Order: sequence, then structure tokens, then C-alpha cells
Amino acid sequence: VRFQADMDLRRAIVAGTVRRESAVAFQTAQAARLDGLDDLAVLRLAAEQRRVLVSHDFSTMPGHFLQFTAKHYSLGVLLVPQHLPIAAAIDCLVLVWEASEIDEWENRICLVPSLTTYLKATQSEN
Repeated sequence: VRFQADMDLRRAIVAGTVRRESAVAFQTAQAARLDGLDDLAVLRLAAEQRRVLVSHDFSTMPGHFLQFTAKHYSLGVLLVPQHLPIAAAIDCLVLVWEASEIDEWENRICLVPSLTTYLKATQSEN
């Protein structure tokens, strides 16, 4: 599993995840040049690069995710609550990386740290 940080994701989560497990491919929002992109463009970029998007955005991302997945394939989104301790977020992301396959996250939004499905898209045939 490869990760893409959304613009709103705390950098300490990315840095701590990579520090804990250096083999994790976790692209920062800055490296992906996400500044100024809307949610649909961010979802498109993550899908094109075969990355699971990691975000704090509970307000607009779920709706845009449904809009995106109505026509496109997504490798998934992991939503991290802002109040979650950074260490708990890191633990969960390392677990996802170590113990899952990319297809387990496709077309769904899951909550960190429980990994319960928050939203699952009905995938179109596109």
C-alpha cells in the first residue's frame, strides 16, 4: 500500500510513519503539488499514482469521493480525525501498510484508527 497525504494532513503523521517504517511510500502533499487543487483533482492524482489518500477532511471529501467514484476508480481514502493522537494515526497507517493489500481499500473511505468503513462507493464500470 502506498499513501498520498492530503493538503490538510499533519506533516508529523507522514514523517512519523516513514520514521517508524522507512519502506513506507508516503508522498507528501507538497511533493505531489496538491496546493490549490480541489478534492476531485486530488482524488484523481492519488488514483493515477495508485495511492490511498490520507486526509483529515471529513467535511467535503466524502461527498467529492462519491462524486469521483461514480465515474472513476479510487484506491480509497483513510480519514484521520484531527483529535486523534499522532502516534495512534501512525500505528494505524503502519498496520495498514504491513497487513493489507491495496485492493482491500478500493472505492471506500475508512476511519483511522478503527478502519471501519465510513463510506463505500458503488463502482461504475468505467
